[in-house]
Amino acid sequence: MVDAVEKGLANEPVRVQVPGQASTQLLSATGDAAADAKGQASWALFEWARNPYVILITIYIFSPYFTSTVVGDPVRGQAIWGNINGIAGFFIACLGPVLGAIADTGGKRKPWIVFFIALMVPAMFALWWAMPGEGGLSILSIAALIVLIAVAFEFSAVFHNSMLPAVAPHERIGFLSGLGLALGNAGALLILCFMLWAFMLPGAVPWGFVPDQPLFGIDALAHENSRISGPIVAVWLLVFSLPLLLWTPDVKGANVPVKVAIRRGLGSVVGTVRKLKHYRNIAIYLAARMFYNDGKTAVLVFGGVYAAGVFGWNALTLTIYGIVLSVFAVGGGFFGGWLDDTFGSKRAILVSIGGTCVGLILAVSITPTELFFLPYDAASAEPVWDLPFFATLPELMYLIVVLIVAICITAAYANSRTMLARIAPTAKMSEFFGIYALSGTATAFLGPLLVGFATWLFQSQRIGFASILLLLGIGLAGMLFVKEERAEAVD
Repeated sequence: MVDAVEKGLANEPVRVQVPGQASTQLLSATGDAAADAKGQASWALFEWARNPYVILITIYIFSPYFTSTVVGDPVRGQAIWGNINGIAGFFIACLGPVLGAIADTGGKRKPWIVFFIALMVPAMFALWWAMPGEGGLSILSIAALIVLIAVAFEFSAVFHNSMLPAVAPHERIGFLSGLGLALGNAGALLILCFMLWAFMLPGAVPWGFVPDQPLFGIDALAHENSRISGPIVAVWLLVFSLPLLLWTPDVKGANVPVKVAIRRGLGSVVGTVRKLKHYRNIAIYLAARMFYNDGKTAVLVFGGVYAAGVFGWNALTLTIYGIVLSVFAVGGGFFGGWLDDTFGSKRAILVSIGGTCVGLILAVSITPTELFFLPYDAASAEPVWDLPFFATLPELMYLIVVLIVAICITAAYANSRTMLARIAPTAKMSEFFGIYALSGTATAFLGPLLVGFATWLFQSQRIGFASILLLLGIGLAGMLFVKEERAEAVD
């Protein structure tokens, strides 16, 4: 895998002659020695290791299983799931910037990444025992595990993201950021396809290439086909984190004791808050990202919910929906990298968020009896095909629209990370990526709360889903005031 990705990093850009050596040295965006092609590829591959957790646990497989089956009441389950994410967001909001500042003070990032991996892997594996009723973990225990995983996941991203400008040349950070997102979606796609073939389709369709029964003795009646997602992402994370730890060079350590690093880190955060006037451009960017990131997340979470309610999609259809979206999201990572390197991070964000807004408008214009707000005679229309999913024209058109949205959202994730890497002071990179994590999670309740309130107020799932345009619009407007220029660090 690393060798294949490495080929995309050939033709390295800027090199300088190292005194006393015959060879030249590739420079990173921070001005220090950059990683070689294998080190850069291994950095990107960490997204392949981490991101399947998001797709399998938080969006398509485990979260609907937990809310509907483990809790037993979808309404109560959704409320509990929202509270879980709110608690996780609180911890991330409180500790994210501090941990980033500690990393800037203490130097090395990889020991922190190892620590958070050590927390996530056993917690993910333990989700196998998330059973309905009294047979397994209690709802409180499952909630604690999810909070632990979510917090560790975001904190690992702080340290991983902050390595980007030290790993890649300035000319390559957009490509490498997009490559990471593309690999993350590709890994999730591979796992989803395997789960569909091995655990979901057996017994549901008479296709010759599908096993007659779920593999490995998995019992679908005991919901093991959903619970297995936890152990799968745990093993996946453990195995594919190794290239980053083995081949990506870490930032040089300052040999500072942990207590001193914590004290200095806390002081650095306080100092940064006091000097926000100097970092006004970054503050505007992070505020804008806070809104459009909440909107992007809400689109991802409620896109399937909207389809399930409006079109009556079942679990099999939603799994295939997730697979198809993941395929196009892979392209979104590369599309975002191309946009960024060609037009700059700010223009790339404006395009990707603007495209998301257009796609959302088109998505809510489709129902079983309407096509782009025009009446559609569903009663007299023939099915598109005999397959047990996406059988009507409105369903297919909705799928096409959300594929475009998936490309734009993935591109926006890549562009957003690169934007901060371009404008944050290099000496405080981890600290600002901690604040970056905060801006992406501290108000994570806004999207679900807005959708829920609008749906209740208008008694319309369509209006509730469309209300996300408010968050995307605020974020898009805020980006107009952001300048793509690196800030100077203030001591």
